[in-house]
This record gives sequence, structure tokens and C-alpha cells, in this order.
Amino acid sequence: MATENVTYIARKAALPVDGINPYIPEAGEEYMNEKQLQHFRNILVAWKKELMEEVDRTVDHMKEEASNFSDPADRATQEEEFALELRARDRERKLIRKIEKTISRVDEEDYGYCDACGVEIGLQRLEVRPTAELCIDCKTTQEIKEKQLAS
Repeated sequence: MATENVTYIARKAALPVDGINPYIPEAGEEYMNEKQLQHFRNILVAWKKELMEEVDRTVDHMKEEASNFSDPADRATQEEEFALELRARDRERKLIRKIEKTISRVDEEDYGYCDACGVEIGLQRLEVRPTAELCIDCKTTQEIKEKQLAS
């Protein structure tokens, strides 16, 4: 892969988790070598851990905050807050499953290549979205098709 014209992520904020620096490949480094696979595995494991901790915090929060308000408006407000939290946790639960599936792909060394066309997804795209399964071109095409079907 030609990397002469590529500017690599230098900001930690682009990563889905804190505490892991962006991967900067060395000149001539093979795509998805052991170091890169380990880097992305570390990101995925840390991300999953973060999400699991958030689930635990939500459960604790809901146990602590569960009150039997006599005022129907207060009770409705609390139920709505809990419903929003549960909806967010449900999305995170689905993301955790996707992260687990991606960790399996990393372990099987079947990670970093587009499921549709087989080309390299690219380190930058994977840094920002480690669970990406499609290269940017295939993802763009998929989104265009979805948009056309929705119309």
C-alpha cells in the first residue's frame, strides 16, 4: 500500500477509547502485521471494558435512584429517564456484540479487509471505527443504496 501521501492520525481524540495512542506504521511495514493486530485488539478490548463498566454504572444508578414518587409527574419523569438510559445501554449491548465479533476476527487474523471487495480497509478508518467491516468506497455505496431505497 502506498503511504507517501497519507497523513496519520496524531490526535488521541479520534480514537474510540482513551489511553491508547494512534498507531503510526513504519516505512515498508506490512499491512495487518502482528503489531497492528495487537494494537487493534487492545483498542477493542479497552472499548468493550469501558462499555461494560457503563452498563454496571447504569444498573447501580437505577437501583439507587428508583423511588416510588407519589406525584405522577415525578414518577413519569423518572420512568422516562430510565427508558432513555435503557435505550442507550441496548445500543451499547449491540455494540459490545459487534466488538466481540471483531475481536474474534482479529484473533483469526481476518481483520482489516473489506467484507465486500477484499481490499484493505486502512489503518486510519480502523483507528476511528475499529469495528468497520467495509472499506470507505463500499460503505459509501451501501449508504447511497440505503438512501435510495428509503426514498
